Amino acid sequence: MCVESVVAAPLDALSVRFRTSEVLSGKYTSMWQYGRSKLHEIGPRGVFAGWGLSLVKDSFGYAAFFATFEYVKAQAYYSFVTKYYGELQGNLFSPVLTPKLDGTGPIDIIKPHYAIEPTFLMLAGVAASICQQVVQHPLNLIQIVHYKSLAFLDSQAKMDQPKAAMLRSYYGAYRKTYEQCLVYARRSAGWRRWLYRGFLVTTIKQVPSTSAGLVIFELVRRRYGSEAELVKIKKDGYDILLM
Repeated sequence: MCVESVVAAPLDALSVRFRTSEVLSGKYTSMWQYGRSKLHEIGPRGVFAGWGLSLVKDSFGYAAFFATFEYVKAQAYYSFVTKYYGELQGNLFSPVLTPKLDGTGPIDIIKPHYAIEPTFLMLAGVAASICQQVVQHPLNLIQIVHYKSLAFLDSQAKMDQPKAAMLRSYYGAYRKTYEQCLVYARRSAGWRRWLYRGFLVTTIKQVPSTSAGLVIFELVRRRYGSEAELVKIKKDGYDILLM
């Protein structure tokens, strides 16, 4: 996440300072020229202003996403399969359980329906997107408030002030951000109401694309997979056959 934040910092700096009027005025012939000029204007200090807040948002957001995704995709899926198909153990006509003999006795092999795993992938994508938004949505609002002070920081950076003075300016900007957020929270009758304002709409926009992408990826992998990719997972005394 640290490397990602460093790479994304120039793009974040441009998106925050982007002004359509500056591009349409004819001063810049292309977006590339506008980007180079703006980055040169604000300098490295301006590029990485607010980088700490971005790092916290991305780190915790993606940690929540992948932790939830891997848990639902793997542990929740295996638990469901063993519980659901385990009840069919006495059914002689069930095609999902095949006895396998080894040195200690028979072990049942569960071959789940091909659509169950993609379904859990979709559920994992939904749950992961929601958990990620729980972390990132409030931090996005705080980040927007913090970026409002970037114009002042840009002017300070142009003056080529000493490093100690700039650090004090950055610290003051974070403190000002907290004070401004406190005002917004009081107007909204509490931190939770303000921080999660618009949470549902933002989450609904993100969930379908994430879930659909994961399901399509899994279906393509299954379509062009080979027998060599068969994997068996041991769970609760069963061998779960994966493809």
